Amino acid sequence: MSGIFVRPNIASLLPYSTARDEYSGSLGIFLDANESPYENGFNRYPDPRQKALKARICALKGLKEENLFLGNGSDEAIDLVFRIFCEPGKDNAVAIVPSYGMYTVAAAINDVIVKGVPLGPDFSLDPEAILSACDGNTRVIFLCSPNNPSGNAFPREQILEVVDRFSGIVVLDEAYVDFSLKGSLAAEAVSRENLIILQTLSKARAMAGLRIGMAISCEAVIRLMNMVKYPYNISLAAMEKAMELLDTPIDDKVETIISERAGLTVALAGFPFVERVFDSDANFLLVKVRDADGLYDHLISRGIIVRNRNRVPLCEGCLRITVGLPEENRSLLKALEDYE
Repeated sequence: MSGIFVRPNIASLLPYSTARDEYSGSLGIFLDANESPYENGFNRYPDPRQKALKARICALKGLKEENLFLGNGSDEAIDLVFRIFCEPGKDNAVAIVPSYGMYTVAAAINDVIVKGVPLGPDFSLDPEAILSACDGNTRVIFLCSPNNPSGNAFPREQILEVVDRFSGIVVLDEAYVDFSLKGSLAAEAVSRENLIILQTLSKARAMAGLRIGMAISCEAVIRLMNMVKYPYNISLAAMEKAMELLDTPIDDKVETIISERAGLTVALAGFPFVERVFDSDANFLLVKVRDADGLYDHLISRGIIVRNRNRVPLCEGCLRITVGLPEENRSLLKALEDYE
């Protein structure tokens, strides 16, 4: 990877290798891993490279397996980025504010400082401000589009401007991209050595309980991530269930969520205590209200759980509301009608 900093100890790492990495067959007498020989469906370790699941996902997304990493949620990929590209106690990262909180948590765990760059009052992206915040020890920039908690997707050209002008790694989190008309930049990540796209099976694919996240990038980056990850980072049960659920079409469900999102936007804007409903490209809405804490408590008393973002920079007075099933959304609106 020309020009991209990789920690020297990672660049020279001899990764842990299992006999299953070296054996490509499915049948045999397995006496290599000190497993129990008593068959129950789960007595063997799972495929450390998740070949079957990767092949299924790649077929859906038009990718090559060499460009896809699978992790224990996207959080594993986020952690690996710090472990691969940032020297603890020395290097730093830049991230937009507000955004997904695990970027700063993973950074803190890895002893990496994160410099936050506020979005505009309308949650717009300023590429110049992001690049100006970088210094000689900035190794990673984190962007999230559609962004969490604001819900908006950033213009493609602005994201690529950051990628093209930055000499380090840009991580673009696309967890909510299936709900956006702006589309994915996954194809750009395959052809650029400094762009990592994060996606997930948790949102549109409805597999949050299986904890399977994806990183899409050039072959060199994916090779590094596979070197550093734990050997069996995704369980056999999760892989088998994901393979089953990937056969379930999602287009109608995504369309329903987008339609419900539009209806909720209009309905919420009609309440006198709602000051603004921000435009969203995700499966949730950020709603600015007169008394966020009071409204949050009211909804809790009705058994409706939303996310209070009142103390997040630029989100003062805001609740983040996930778009639910039509009947759940109706219950939400009925609870809001009762609020005084």
